[in-house]
Amino acid sequence: MINKLTVDKIMEATDIVEVIGEFVVLKKRGANYVGLSPFTNEKTPSFTVSPVKGIFKDFSTGKGGSAVTFLMEHEKFSYPEALKWLAKKYGIEVEETQEAPENREAENHRESLLIVTGYASKFFHESLLQTDEGKAIGLSYYRERGFNDATIKKFELGYSPEQRNAFSEKAVKDGYLPEFLLETGLSVRWEEGPLNDRYRGRVIFPIHSPTGRVIAFGGRTLKKDKNVAKYVNSPESEIYHKSNVLYGFHLAKKAIREKDLCYLVEGYADVISLHQAGIENVVASSGTSLTVEQVKIVSRQTKKLTILYDGDSAGVKAAIRGLSLLYKESFNIKVVLFPEGNDPDSYVRSLGSSKFIDFIDRASKGLVEFYISIIDEKELADPLKKIKVSDDLAEIISNHPDDYFRSSYVKQVAERLRIDERAYLSVVNKAFVKKFTTKERPRLETPEVEEVEKPNVQQLAKEESELLYPGMGQEKEIIRLLLTYGNQIINWDGIANTYIGPFMIAELNDIEFEYPVYKAFVADYLKEVEKGNLPEETYFINHSNKQIADITITLLLSLYELSPNWYEMHQIHTSDETKNMKATILNAIFHLKKQKVGVILKNIQKQLQETKGPEDEEILLSQFLHMKKVQKTIADYLGIVITE
Repeated sequence: MINKLTVDKIMEATDIVEVIGEFVVLKKRGANYVGLSPFTNEKTPSFTVSPVKGIFKDFSTGKGGSAVTFLMEHEKFSYPEALKWLAKKYGIEVEETQEAPENREAENHRESLLIVTGYASKFFHESLLQTDEGKAIGLSYYRERGFNDATIKKFELGYSPEQRNAFSEKAVKDGYLPEFLLETGLSVRWEEGPLNDRYRGRVIFPIHSPTGRVIAFGGRTLKKDKNVAKYVNSPESEIYHKSNVLYGFHLAKKAIREKDLCYLVEGYADVISLHQAGIENVVASSGTSLTVEQVKIVSRQTKKLTILYDGDSAGVKAAIRGLSLLYKESFNIKVVLFPEGNDPDSYVRSLGSSKFIDFIDRASKGLVEFYISIIDEKELADPLKKIKVSDDLAEIISNHPDDYFRSSYVKQVAERLRIDERAYLSVVNKAFVKKFTTKERPRLETPEVEEVEKPNVQQLAKEESELLYPGMGQEKEIIRLLLTYGNQIINWDGIANTYIGPFMIAELNDIEFEYPVYKAFVADYLKEVEKGNLPEETYFINHSNKQIADITITLLLSLYELSPNWYEMHQIHTSDETKNMKATILNAIFHLKKQKVGVILKNIQKQLQETKGPEDEEILLSQFLHMKKVQKTIADYLGIVITE
C-alpha cells in the first residue's frame, strides 16, 4: 500500500487542469475550464474542470471526481496506478509499505501527535476565553491588536496560563502520554524532573497543515524582559517541518485560487489583520526566507505572488536574488515595500481594506524594477559596489526564460548603471544559456471513442426521483448551501460567531430527509459536527460513499456559467445570494419545512377520510389544525399565501 503521507503529498501537488490537459483540450471559461468529453464523441463541450475545487464533471455521461478519478475512468488505472502516475509527473517519491503491524503503528503514532496538538489548541483557546487570567492578559492583548471575536475564533487563538505546568498536568490527567507532549514540544523536561509547559504565560498562535489540522504553535510573550525570547515556536517533529508550512494557508487557499494571487507577509498578525479586513489570499513565511517547499505550496493555487515587506530596502534587495529563481517556475512576482514604521498589520488597520489594496496595486513592482528603484547613487560611485549591483541584476534577469523580458530589462539596467547595453546583454545571455536546457515533454494521445446513441440516463433518473421524492428540490438546495457556505461564520442580529453548517443542521433537526443520498449526506454532516469537526467540500468530494461524492461534484459544478460581461451585453441583473446570506439560508430552510408540512397535512387528510371512530377523528383534527398553524407561520415568513 502507498502510505497516507505520500498520498497527501501527491494530492496537494496535483494540478487538475494540468493533468486533464494531457488528455483533453481545455479552454478557460470564467473560473472554470471546459472541453469536449473524452468519454463520448460530442460536438458541444459539456466537460467542465474546476481548478478552484480540484474536480471535474462530465455532464454528458455523469462522470466526475478528482484527478485520480479521471485517470481511473479514462486510462482504466487502478487507484494505486493513478497515484503512481501523478507521483511520477510531479516528482514525488512513492513510499510503498505492506500493511504490517509496525506500519499501522507508525501511522497511529503520527495520528496520536496530531490528536495531542488538536487537544492543546482547544485547551489554549478555552484558557483564553473562559479563565480570568486568559481574559485579563491574553484577550486584552488581542483586543489591543484590534482582533474581534470572529477572528479570534477563526484562527483558534489562545493563551497558555502562567502556571508552570497548567497544560501538561491537565493533559496527562486527561490520558495524553508524556512522550507525545514532549515530542510535539508542548512540554519540556529537564533531566528527570516533572513536565513543564513550553508556552506558559504566552499568547498562542496555532499553526495548521494545508488540510486544517493543528501541527504546531507559536507563542508570544507579553513581558518586557529583554532576556525572555519574544517568540517561542514548536520544534521540528514528525508532523511539523517549518520549511514546508505557510501560516494561514489552510484558510487562504480558496481565496488564492479565486483571486489568482497570493500575498506573502512575514508575521502571524499580518495574516490575521488582513483576513479580518476581508483580504484572505494571504499567507506568512513566519520569518524565514521562502523555501522551495513553500513555493510549491503556493504554485498549486496560483503563479502570481506579491511579497509585502516591512523591512528596510537593503534586506529586501538581499532576498530578491533568491526570489528570481521563481521565474523558472513561470511565477509573476512583485514586491511592495511599506512606508517606514509600517507593516501590513498596521497599514491595513490605518487605511482600511479598499485603500490598502489600492496602495498595493500602485506600489507593487517587479523584482528588477524594484531593485533598480532602490539603487543608491553612492553604490554607483563605488566601482566594487557597482559591480556587485550589476552582477546581482544579471543573475536576476538571467533566471527569466523569456527573451523579450531579458532584453527589455537589460536596456533599463544599462541605462541606470551607465554601462554598455550590448556587452551587458552578452553577460546575461551567457548566464541564461548555462541555466536553461529545453526538454520536450511527451504528450499522451487521447484514445478514439465511438459515437454511441444512448438515452439521457440522467434526465430519466431525475424524473423518476422527482416522482418518488417530491421534495427532492428543497432537500437538494439544503445540501448545496451546506457545501457552499457551511464553513462561513454567521454575524446576524441575535446570532453571532456561529458557523452556517451547524446552524442549518440544528434548525433542521426535526426534519426527516426523504431522498436517500441527501439523507445520508445530512446524517454524515451531523455526525462530523457532533465530533467537533466542520466538514468542508473536500471531505465530501473524496467521500467513501460514491453517491455522496457524485452529488457533491454535481452540486459544486454547473454546466452553465454567466460570462463576466453578461450585464454589459444584456443589461439584465442576476441576483447574488451572498448579498443577504440570512435570507438565502432561512428561505431554504423554511421552503423545505413548508414542503414537509404540506406532505404531513395531505397524510392527515387522507387518514381523516379513512377513519371511522370519533376519537381518532378528533385527534387527527387536532393534529391537522396544529400543522395548519405551523404552515401559516412559515407562509408568513416567506411572504406567500396558502390557497389550498
